[in-house]
Amino acid sequence: MKLNITQKILLNHLVEGELRAGEEIAIKIDQTLTQDATGTMAYLQLEAMGIDRVKTKRSVAYIDHNTLQTGYENADDHKFIATIAQKYGIYYSKPGNGICHQVNLERFAVPGDTLLGSDSHTPTAGGIGCLAIGAGGLDVAAAMAGYPYYLRVPQIINVELKGKLKPWVTAKDVILELLRRLSVKGGVGKIFEYTGEGVKTLSIHERATIANMGAELGATTSIFPSDEVTCKFLKAQGREKDRIELLPDVGANYDGKIEINLSELEPLVALPHSPDNVHPINEVKGIKVDQVAIGSCTNSSYKDMMLVGKMLKGKTVHPGVSLVISPGSKQVLTMMAQSGILADIISAGARILECTCGPCIGMGQAPGTGEVSVRTFNRNFKGRCGTQNAQVILASPAVAAITALRGELSDPRELGDMPEVCEPEKYVIEDNMIIPPPIDRDSIKVYYGPNIIPISAGREPGEHLEGSVLIKVGDNITTDHILPSTAKLLPLRSNIPALAEYCFSVIDKDFSKRAKENSGGIIVAGENYGQGSSREHAALVPSYLGVKAVIAKSFARIHRDNLVNYGIIPMTFKKVEDYENITDNDKLVLKNIKESLMKGEAILKNVTRNIEIPVKFDLGPRQIKILLAGGLLNFIKQNFRGEV
Repeated sequence: MKLNITQKILLNHLVEGELRAGEEIAIKIDQTLTQDATGTMAYLQLEAMGIDRVKTKRSVAYIDHNTLQTGYENADDHKFIATIAQKYGIYYSKPGNGICHQVNLERFAVPGDTLLGSDSHTPTAGGIGCLAIGAGGLDVAAAMAGYPYYLRVPQIINVELKGKLKPWVTAKDVILELLRRLSVKGGVGKIFEYTGEGVKTLSIHERATIANMGAELGATTSIFPSDEVTCKFLKAQGREKDRIELLPDVGANYDGKIEINLSELEPLVALPHSPDNVHPINEVKGIKVDQVAIGSCTNSSYKDMMLVGKMLKGKTVHPGVSLVISPGSKQVLTMMAQSGILADIISAGARILECTCGPCIGMGQAPGTGEVSVRTFNRNFKGRCGTQNAQVILASPAVAAITALRGELSDPRELGDMPEVCEPEKYVIEDNMIIPPPIDRDSIKVYYGPNIIPISAGREPGEHLEGSVLIKVGDNITTDHILPSTAKLLPLRSNIPALAEYCFSVIDKDFSKRAKENSGGIIVAGENYGQGSSREHAALVPSYLGVKAVIAKSFARIHRDNLVNYGIIPMTFKKVEDYENITDNDKLVLKNIKESLMKGEAILKNVTRNIEIPVKFDLGPRQIKILLAGGLLNFIKQNFRGEV
């Protein structure tokens, strides 16, 4: 059998099931990563599972989201994560060491390994040939406990890259082109595997940029080969031991194919308010810009920063623009300083931020009222930047840098020759901000700050489901809509009762109050409900508020799994036009939940309108058991003993 890269890794890690598209399988997870916005809850859940240490090859806890310390909450949570990491055998990356995906790519990601991370951009490691999947924190906690990760076998799509990028065209433009073609839901149920001669022309960080933003397609993950470029990168990182060749067999089969000729691409940007609102720069240049932000896990590598530095050298940022720059890691920042590029950037008038996610998640640097912000980030959802009426445009570092200089959205090709940026023969390696777990863990005492509220077990469903429609929303509702990710709210991630007050607050400020008054209820939604971040809090908080089910036209993958993990029943309309037959406050009833779930379909009664609405449940036997147990944590406690 001729195998592609994805199939080789899946078969090597297969625990249950058969490798057929659409079938549920279980795979062993080699590595996990968490970040602090999702990690605090994940470690509380790990603790509740009753194990004595993690069962993975390596697990790493990163501090890169909640680093703005305006009160005690974030500092306390960091101390909790640091001590629980020591207790359970987890590596701890201190605040300032860098963004989880950038550091993971540099120091830990291994070709051929499986990686599960509590962040939707975990697929960044696919740039190095690692099968890296984003998931909810509870799934990651389960993997740390030795429980396998379950997923439906996605379709594996071959993205064949031909040619070579022209000057001023970047990896960011490659993934924006794919988003332009496929949309933010075009990758649901798919893995994108990159092949072709064009792959050899891309550095590891360029590959990582493309894999990173595959998350915006809704893809399960994206992956590149491990080839001579990979081996060179690992050698430069002092990780020769991790080098392997991992290529698809000649004649390997795929479920579909997309061709992209790199030589034909041009600089692209995504206009507000979606990553798939993509346009060539020449069609939209000239827009006045107030802020430029360069960084994030998508574009904060050494190569990105060196290009920006060379473009800014000897020049001055436009007087009407605030330019902020977030290097991706301490390694990147150190090399910027040693090369002199950091001084050039500062001299040009840029503001240097911490090596963190920062503005990408709304943690500082919110634009002014109605301002336009050009960002090298991965998402431009309305309000995600911290200002509801700001206009966020996604662009490459090249577009962002020239825009910062000119004060308007600009085409870098107008500058003439592109500066040459070469990959270093050797990276600066100084892992003194990564704390390995101690050998003797028995004396470690876990620190619990007052902001940490103990988790509670989920509720098993009753015989019948009934409740009022608490809210009806449209298409492409993001996790930012369900639970905003802001500097104000991120410190509350371990305090669910406090966080619950803000559920759906950007759409309906009375949602939380109404959910409490009705003792929970039901949510109705359009297409691609729950797209965006992996944050399980967008399911955990509604569960806490008593939400029993979500009825949608379709779901984003991670959020649908998170709903199941927290005992909320996801169902879809058999006929999408029935979406119009439900409105706010309608009372809905579904009889015989267990029987309906096992059957895979049911008749939902809209009692208020006296209408019958057929719905379906696209759930496997294990997911049904999880729902009937009241969630994954209950299910694991009842059923899982020992290692995979």
